[in-house]
Amino acid sequence: MEIFEQAYHDWPPPWEIGRAQHEFVALEEAGEIAGDVLDVGCGTGENALYLSERDHEVWGVDAVPAAIERGRQKAEERGLTTPFLVQDALALEGLGRTFDTIIDSGLFHALSDADRPRFVSSLGSVLLPGGNFFLLAISDLDSEGPAVLRVTQQDIRTAFADGWRVNWIRPAAFENLVRPDAPSRAWLSSITRM
Repeated sequence: MEIFEQAYHDWPPPWEIGRAQHEFVALEEAGEIAGDVLDVGCGTGENALYLSERDHEVWGVDAVPAAIERGRQKAEERGLTTPFLVQDALALEGLGRTFDTIIDSGLFHALSDADRPRFVSSLGSVLLPGGNFFLLAISDLDSEGPAVLRVTQQDIRTAFADGWRVNWIRPAAFENLVRPDAPSRAWLSSITRM
């Protein structure tokens, strides 16, 4: 947690690219994002705000208060009413509501192996049965970033083995400020809650 708080203090964090990740734009344009959306680990909210502008009811949650405050400011500047809340991703049941779709842009790969089952359980508490979770995580095939942030397809399949269906996992790009011309190699996954 301290690493993320420091990243927002040092501004900008490497994942804050000033717009929505291309992978989520493409999912929205393809009609994959449905209904009410939760952006878990939303940072300053670019993905959430993009989806709000496309007429989804979107909530953004992040554990870092500075990120949430910037998300709220952006929403106000853009005339959007997107709620941004400080919330632990391992305790989403505290939101008191459910969603049709959840997106994750770079949170899962930052969680420890011990926290991943808690995260998956937390997601299940707020994603409606039949709802989709779209996960963008740095791939084990990426040789440039920190090894601790890389996940394998098997890591994803193992985490979502019980009560979920992994529809697909495909190669993707995780855009960042460290390598703006050569995004990190990533996995984009579509996972349905059963």
